[in-house]
Amino acid sequence: MHRITTHAAFPTLRGRRLFLALASACTLLASVPTRAADHFPARPITLILPFPAGGVSDGQLRALAAAASKDLGQPIVVVNRPGNGGTLAPVAMARNSAPDGYTIALAVRTLLRLPHLTKVSYDPLHDFTYIIGLSGFSFGIVVRDDAPWRTLKDMLDDAHARPGAIAYGATGRGSSGHVALERLARAAGVRLNFVPYKGTAEVANDLLGGHLAVYSDAGWGGLLESGKVRVLATMGETRPKRWPQIPTLKELGYDIVVTSPIGLIGPRNMDPAIVARLHDAFHKAMGDPAYLRLMEQNDQVPEYLGSEAYAQSAAREFAREKAFVQELGITLE
Repeated sequence: MHRITTHAAFPTLRGRRLFLALASACTLLASVPTRAADHFPARPITLILPFPAGGVSDGQLRALAAAASKDLGQPIVVVNRPGNGGTLAPVAMARNSAPDGYTIALAVRTLLRLPHLTKVSYDPLHDFTYIIGLSGFSFGIVVRDDAPWRTLKDMLDDAHARPGAIAYGATGRGSSGHVALERLARAAGVRLNFVPYKGTAEVANDLLGGHLAVYSDAGWGGLLESGKVRVLATMGETRPKRWPQIPTLKELGYDIVVTSPIGLIGPRNMDPAIVARLHDAFHKAMGDPAYLRLMEQNDQVPEYLGSEAYAQSAAREFAREKAFVQELGITLE
């Protein structure tokens, strides 16, 4: 009887030990993501900007990254990878980078618009993790100071007389500056000649060099301060605070308002704790004086959105862009 009891208890004891070992292993595995998030970041972070160096977003995001790196305790390396209206770099990031928070990118409005204009290889609502909304660009219709047009009406009258002769530049096909001028041309019954560029610095250089007649993009504040250009109209809801003498397109009779929100995104399926860490660091950095000075110079204001609100906003804007593109009847095919 005693032996039977002893031998019957042995497998129970061994089973209990095995169970405890397995439970311990499961607990250890479950804790790995939490510990990784707790120690994030443990190495430098790469922030990809989808435009060339020297453009309006370049200086701003470098200042923001420098401020955020102080809170994160690791450098943020800013890399410029222009192409396809600002969509090439974030799409490549989503496809090739691990969702560990060490590679993130700047997202622009074109990312939500392009799928409605042409076939693309990404889904803007499912291929990215939305980290934080930052601000929106202020767009303008800019010409050289020695241009023959003093007003927007002058330019459009000339376009009526010379269909297709006036060339304008913007950052990429399907960008906000491109679509806005095409909307204006259609509303005014004129035909303009679009020239795509990789970034605003290149557009500005060709405008000042006489190779381009009109600049339709953001980042014109510094050009206007230099006295080398004239802004015929802005595209916001209201006149810029720094330049109250410049009318909006709405004031001039065209129901066109252009806002191009920007923010930071990562690959899909990022750890929420790492998203929160990045969000908090960049949110704090949005109050950095150097960053705010650059924002003011380009007539931008912070348009903060938390991670969840930013993702929800992207979904709404994606639907709006679809309706808008269908209504306008434009395509890049």
